[in-house]
Amino acid sequence: MVSREYEGLAGAGGVKDVCRQLAETLAASGHCSVRVVLPRYGFMDAARLGFSLAGIGLHSGRIGGRRYGEIFEVDMNYTAEERREAVAIWRSELNGVTVFLVEADRFATKRGVYTYTEEDEQEVAWQRRGGGHFDYFAMNILLQKAALDLMILLDEHPDVIHCQDGHAATLPAMMRENCGYRPYFSRTGAVVTIHNAGLGYHQEVDDLAFAKAVTGLPKRVILSGRLGVSFDPFIAASDYAILNTVSENYGRELQQTPDDARTGWLGHTLLEQGVTLAGITNGIDPASFDPTRPEQLGLAAGYDVGRGELDGKQRCKAALLAQIAGNGPWEQVKQFGALGGAGEVPLFTFIGRLTQQKGVDILIQAIIELLQQESLSQFLVFGSGAPEFEKQLELLATSGAGQGKVCFLRGYDPFLVNKVYAAGDFFLIPSRYEPCGLTDYIAQLLGNLPIVHRVGGLVKVLDGQTGFSYNDNSPVALAAAIMRALTLYRQDPSGIRAMQMAAVERIARYHTWEKVRGDYLHLYQQARPMSSQDRW
Repeated sequence: MVSREYEGLAGAGGVKDVCRQLAETLAASGHCSVRVVLPRYGFMDAARLGFSLAGIGLHSGRIGGRRYGEIFEVDMNYTAEERREAVAIWRSELNGVTVFLVEADRFATKRGVYTYTEEDEQEVAWQRRGGGHFDYFAMNILLQKAALDLMILLDEHPDVIHCQDGHAATLPAMMRENCGYRPYFSRTGAVVTIHNAGLGYHQEVDDLAFAKAVTGLPKRVILSGRLGVSFDPFIAASDYAILNTVSENYGRELQQTPDDARTGWLGHTLLEQGVTLAGITNGIDPASFDPTRPEQLGLAAGYDVGRGELDGKQRCKAALLAQIAGNGPWEQVKQFGALGGAGEVPLFTFIGRLTQQKGVDILIQAIIELLQQESLSQFLVFGSGAPEFEKQLELLATSGAGQGKVCFLRGYDPFLVNKVYAAGDFFLIPSRYEPCGLTDYIAQLLGNLPIVHRVGGLVKVLDGQTGFSYNDNSPVALAAAIMRALTLYRQDPSGIRAMQMAAVERIARYHTWEKVRGDYLHLYQQARPMSSQDRW
């Protein structure tokens, strides 16, 4: 697997969870040897994370002022300059998976996975917090070329290379078309998983001359790999790999509905080229989110959702509310507003990126509407993102009707995340589109019933059975769904408990990675014959 994220090491979204959990499930099956390659970002201390230098390279050299005993160089030509970049490799074994980190100047200077941080902005004004790295495309190509070079240096011929999202989607074309790779990988298949097809997530590049120079791909491949005027890694991959996306319904939306307009018509373009996207709904590892083991999640008490034993969940809620009342203390989070009471009022929660895709503008308007008509509910919003949404939430939590009813925690802390999931009664997901959704799984496993816009992978939340859903994604419709949940919460507590139990049971029956593993193995089998097609 080639990825920019891996849970526990580097993450910004659901890719990290999918990559790690699928890798570990495949390794645990006893039939797969799994390797993962990702960057060693500047915020990662490789040695402290248990990695050691792998001693893979052709000669010694310097990277970032440090001398490494063994490095190799990767061709990274610019349009008017032939150039190479030095890399070294770190290695560790994590739960049966061999993980390699690529050490390079280009990665080591990055404090965020995909975007600049507040510290970056303070140092250089144009590196705006939340803005994407200016050299994002070169970062992606360096990772992919370094991964291919690493396989050659290790003399490993993988059956399949699984490319996670647009950041790794150029690899199949380079593997098939670049003469340095083509013979070596002649019997290796490729799978590209589209985690998010929305505009801005393709990792496309407008400068076609630069794309040709840095990838080393022939001009015909660059031109045939365009979506609109840009070189698009997903389009480029379609001739060389099996493509899938992370839920059946999202694949259908991309190729059979007008919702594909949000992608720049990626799905329809692929369909016109004869490519049908396979849809495999992501799984989840319930053991990673098991509240019967509270110490693992950092919870105040344990409880068992599957058995309907939820007294400990109330203690978790009271503990978090007490922390909020004391304004933390938080290390990585800034708090705006507070919440009253000790847990008798239903708590609605949101965790995620504050973006248009996640429907945060709809969420804010729905909360405002509910505060005008409903006095016995509280809202906790946790995340960071677009500055305009952050500002609106700060004002909502600290002024007017939101005081004492809305709390905004700006930032991210993985231990606090678990506490919010465990404390919440209902979990809000008003996404405009959602390829799969993992937060609904996590919320359900911790007894926090999701309220979702019925779109993409969120159709797996069954209205009135394992959560609540609504069709028209508007503030009015979201507010109405919240009111339905409130009514049941007040009038039928046993009904709420039954839904919580049913949600956990359904995940165990249909949505664990053990259930999903076979679907990916089938894709891998499909991908292998592509490696021996006459055209290569």
